[in-house]
Amino acid sequence: MRIFEVLSLDGPATATHLAARLGENTGTVSWHLRHLAEHGFIEEETGRGTKRERWWRRVAADNDLYTADFRDDPDSRGPLSVYLHELVQLYFHRVTDYVNGDWDDTWRRAGTLADWHNLRLAPEQLAALNAELAEVVARHTPPPDADPAPGALPVVVQLQSFPREERGAG
Repeated sequence: MRIFEVLSLDGPATATHLAARLGENTGTVSWHLRHLAEHGFIEEETGRGTKRERWWRRVAADNDLYTADFRDDPDSRGPLSVYLHELVQLYFHRVTDYVNGDWDDTWRRAGTLADWHNLRLAPEQLAALNAELAEVVARHTPPPDADPAPGALPVVVQLQSFPREERGAG
């Protein structure tokens, strides 16, 4: 998952580059790259590198996972739980990297960590909220061939929206 994240956020890389970035063994990274490619998550970037130096990139496709699809499959519960735990850890580390980063005041004021906790929504309302937020992000996502604005940096938008158990006053 860390390999896939680096390829997603930073673009194409070789196994050697990824191993150095992640503090892992090149052979282990190469093994994982082959498996990610075998399952269609990444592909070799042809026309770049040599036979010994292969460049890998993320496949341009959405990876949507609907956990409800696995609710009735006991064999999937364990692997799904591990995957979701790792995903939450990746998101957590992105936030802590931002919080601990040395950003100037302009970037500090532009970023946000927000929490809206006083919502009461039905499932269809929550789905509509998520769809509207995705539309807002899509409107601000430039086409792949667009030149970035002056001073632009890569930006990550994370959204966690989910129901919580109702708790009594005590």
